[in-house]
Amino acid sequence: DSGYTKEINLISWNGREPKYDIRSFSPNREKCGKGITLNADEAAALLEALQKEVNSGD
Repeated sequence: DSGYTKEINLISWNGREPKYDIRSFSPNREKCGKGITLNADEAAALLEALQKEVNSGD
């Protein structure tokens, strides 16, 4: 176990529209892995797809 944790954060750079940032961080947050950023519409579509996938196993 490397101790890295996956996080989702709402971030805004240079006064732009906030985006959801999903990536892994080292325990001390000095290093981060590659991640993805999603705008609100993309995050909503991902949430809907995940809910359908999780609920399809019922």
